[in-house]
Amino acid sequence: MKKEVLCFGEVLWDVFGEEKKAGGAPMNVAMHLVQQGVNANLISRVGNDALGNELVDFLKKNKLYSDLIQRDEKLPTCQVTVKLDEKQQATYTIPKPVSWDNIREEEPLRTKIKSARVIVFGSLACRTSTSRNTLLNLFENKMLKVFDVNLRAPHYELSTIETLAAMADVIKMNEEEANLLTGTYNEPLKDKIVEFQKKYHCQTIIVTRGEQGAMVWHQEKFYEHPGFKIEVEDTVGAGDAFLATFIAGLLNKNPMAQILEQACGIGGYVASCRGANPVYNKAEIERIINSESVTV
Repeated sequence: MKKEVLCFGEVLWDVFGEEKKAGGAPMNVAMHLVQQGVNANLISRVGNDALGNELVDFLKKNKLYSDLIQRDEKLPTCQVTVKLDEKQQATYTIPKPVSWDNIREEEPLRTKIKSARVIVFGSLACRTSTSRNTLLNLFENKMLKVFDVNLRAPHYELSTIETLAAMADVIKMNEEEANLLTGTYNEPLKDKIVEFQKKYHCQTIIVTRGEQGAMVWHQEKFYEHPGFKIEVEDTVGAGDAFLATFIAGLLNKNPMAQILEQACGIGGYVASCRGANPVYNKAEIERIINSESVTV
């Protein structure tokens, strides 16, 4: 059986000044899964406009186009303005409404979901009731549900986040999101994770910590990796690469310590490159992972 992963949510153009790049966390995760040999499909919606046509062409070129990419006659294809600060951390200005606010439970999606092993979803595409209700209906199927929290203020409501967290098997968030969702800022991270798990009962919790690596709670045990020292080009897509690598490791039933190391290594590699979806340089990834130059 193919290890099929469906990635639900936004596909868009990230605009950096005069330059634009295809983006959106679900698309980035799907692209990284494909580079790692996992059969991935994207569920999204683009406008019936020139920018939508360009996105479709991009997805076809990267083997991610299927009848799960819907077209909208009224809502436009999304363009997001991206700004990078002095640490190359990105902030996003996201318009509303756009095409992926209107993802619908069409027949191709109802058929495809029955064979899915994993579904990956975030909070952004759940900001409107149409896309959110489509996703919630998909949860009736048996599959591993991976929630990439990925908060983008002001495009979320806490009640929606809590609903999604309660239905997820695996939850990935950064440390700032963990602080927000637990309502605590001064407690040790492990204590926050334990309280979070008691509340939402998921089997795996991932907290990424930027240059300090990541921590995972899995089957009542903690795993930590301090991260790798790399020269940061920009952080766009690094978290998506981390999550894709983590999912690939779960599907391959690798040991959790190995999964975490690989995820930190590939996430670090992407942060060392320009853009969210660099073509993998396997030699450079191996150099990073085999490096002893980890942060402490």
